[in-house]
Amino acid sequence: MGTLPAKPSLDQLRKRAKDLARAEAVKLSEAQFRIAREHGFPSWPKLQAYVRRVIEHGETLQHPYHEDVEYYAGRAVGLLASAEDETPGAREPFDRWNQPLTRDGARVVVAREHGFVSWKTLREYVKSLVDSGEPFARAYRAVEAKDPEALETLLGEFPGLVTARGTNGNDLLGMAGATGDERLSRVLLDHGADPSHGNVHGWTPLHQATYSNQARLVDLLLDAGAPVAVSARGDGGTPLVVALFWGHRRAAEKLAARDLAPGNLRVAAGLGHAALLDELLKPDGTLSRAAGEHRGFYRPHSGFPAWRPGDDPAEVRDEALAWAARNDRADALRTLVARGARLDADVYRGTALTWAAAFGKLAAVRTLLDLGADVNHAGTFGGPSHGEGATALHLAAQSGHLDVIRVLVEGGADLTVRDALFDSTPESWAEHCDQPAAKELLRSL
Repeated sequence: MGTLPAKPSLDQLRKRAKDLARAEAVKLSEAQFRIAREHGFPSWPKLQAYVRRVIEHGETLQHPYHEDVEYYAGRAVGLLASAEDETPGAREPFDRWNQPLTRDGARVVVAREHGFVSWKTLREYVKSLVDSGEPFARAYRAVEAKDPEALETLLGEFPGLVTARGTNGNDLLGMAGATGDERLSRVLLDHGADPSHGNVHGWTPLHQATYSNQARLVDLLLDAGAPVAVSARGDGGTPLVVALFWGHRRAAEKLAARDLAPGNLRVAAGLGHAALLDELLKPDGTLSRAAGEHRGFYRPHSGFPAWRPGDDPAEVRDEALAWAARNDRADALRTLVARGARLDADVYRGTALTWAAAFGKLAAVRTLLDLGADVNHAGTFGGPSHGEGATALHLAAQSGHLDVIRVLVEGGADLTVRDALFDSTPESWAEHCDQPAAKELLRSL
């Protein structure tokens, strides 16, 4: 196949078609078809339409790549959530296309950013995306298939892919990080991919690597110059904070060795950083100013409900307790409770015990129970359509954490308790979430 430059020209393509028609003594339509096929497009009109969009929108164009039309509806919801959370840059496309901060406005923004005049037009195009010849969509399929050779070939044919952007500004390097196959990231970096690029939420490849707890990819990106002190999805949402949110200690510790940003109390708690914790939280429970700063990040995606951090010292301490729990930091838990953190606090979607149980953090579960946490506390967890009236045992059962289940039951967990949304027991949660070992264990206790 031929090479299509990052900034293609319709005039050059038309001239090539005319030259080919003369040289091969074929009809112009035949020459046009050959050139389209040479570049992977099923027809000349498809190639022309693609080139027109690239020319009109330039580097700001977002290329469609996902074949599920509902995917774009979800991205519109996420974009609206980031704009409402005041994530830097997330509101700009609404202003650029003169759209309100509403669901319909977000859908129009998503369509326009892809080079289409309306949401309906984008939806219709996506339905035929698999046969469209779109280079970015083909590269995405190579990434999804974990096929570095196919990706390498496409980057040779379409050099502009390395800087091209997909939906919500996601680039191929960021997508590669979600696969767990670092070979793809190496190929893209070798072709000049930018490890500092953030999507419309500010999410960089390093954020994605820590989200997925890929320690080797973290090293690869750091060596390539990926920034560590950049925020995504809210002030303070650095890659380190994303790792700590999910309890990904290996990735978090690698990043902390480079930079502790934002260095607030929840970071100190999640890392189990005793010196920093002492600096931010005194024995009498008094907080330093830095303890509660830069806490705008509280969710990695819009599946979590909206929330606003406050400056109440109790909230800052209680939040830190949950972050220590999800990272299995027993010493930090003891320190925080001794200095005023409340064991039953549900700062946003989960007590310390439910976070520890959901993530299988056995030391944290034991420590919290020893400190007096209510093993049968029914609260919230995760998204609003999931964890209402759920207990720690529900969450441990859902994830199949057998050791945690045993410790909770030994601590007095009620095997018959039912959650508020599904009216189901922990055993039913285990069955629904395909955790047969957990189901059998709960049945036998």
